[in-house]
Amino acid sequence: MKFGGMVATKIDDWQIFPYLEGLGYDSGWAPDSQMIWSDCYATLGLAAWHTSSLRLGTGVAIAGTRLAPVTAHSIASINRIAPGRTFLGIGTGHTAMRVMGQQPVQPSAFRDYLRVVRGLLDGEEVEYSLDGESRPIRFLDRELACINVEDRVPIYVAANGPKALAATGAHGDGRISAGNEPLPLLSRNLERIRQGAAETNRELPADFHAAVMTFACLLRPGEDLTSERVIDETGAEVVSSLHFWYELYLQRGSDAFILDEIRELWDDYKRYVEAEMPLERRHQMLHRGHCAFLPPEERRFITPELIRASGGLVGEADEVIARIRELEGAGLNEVVLLPPRAAARSNFKDFAEQVMARY
Repeated sequence: MKFGGMVATKIDDWQIFPYLEGLGYDSGWAPDSQMIWSDCYATLGLAAWHTSSLRLGTGVAIAGTRLAPVTAHSIASINRIAPGRTFLGIGTGHTAMRVMGQQPVQPSAFRDYLRVVRGLLDGEEVEYSLDGESRPIRFLDRELACINVEDRVPIYVAANGPKALAATGAHGDGRISAGNEPLPLLSRNLERIRQGAAETNRELPADFHAAVMTFACLLRPGEDLTSERVIDETGAEVVSSLHFWYELYLQRGSDAFILDEIRELWDDYKRYVEAEMPLERRHQMLHRGHCAFLPPEERRFITPELIRASGGLVGEADEVIARIRELEGAGLNEVVLLPPRAAARSNFKDFAEQVMARY
């Protein structure tokens, strides 16, 4: 099992990446959310220059905000200063698109996007379409060594739906999921990826990388899920589940997927959104604090039931270690933690000392 750290990208705190390396983490992930945080590639450039062993990549890059050749060239530029330890996490844009009032990239367009990026990163010529015009493209003047496509850049796809999972099998080197899935669902999704590979006559790499983005809080003696420190260290991530579920509810026109144990809280949250967030500005307000801090007005929603429903690694160290071993047995290769910014360093340190050191 590998362990990674994801941070709310802040360019003048690039020092958190060497901090992660010093704690023994395997990877550092820089999210790509243009209306909220610093530019992920500029931040990764600083991180690459100031680390030597940490794997570095996007967590995750957004297909809808950059052309596929631009994404390929950006990560290949990082690979120039961090050769062989660069990866590309890529997704359709749950937050980055929705905070602009737009929808995530559609599955068929996303699949083609992956095809183009994979081909360019492999140094190939690919057929590329823009505004209805299709032309062959490739990286030019490679002798100038401005980018690095000689050292392979693995692509880790953020995929949950069946079409995105199939696209992962067709073009991905790995998958990163959001939240710890129940073990049967994790196994089923990995099987969908294998089927997606088989449909394109591709043999899925033996080292296919299955990662999860989640959060952790290790309970101290006398603490429980109502403790203020626990809420401080989990609240931003927990409430982001409500943000996502609200978007899913709008998309599906139904909230039947909400668990019974949080139904009353969910109904309260819906009333809060619809009373406090004007419809014409709701796309700007709904994701406030996204995984970086807990808006004070939403703290009341952080209950033990919601913490458990959000699927984080919260509990005593022995419990967390046992849970990770179960996930590894089901095929997971990496746990990537995203703590709130204010507690990031202490949260990463606690996990490294109490879980990673013993795993």
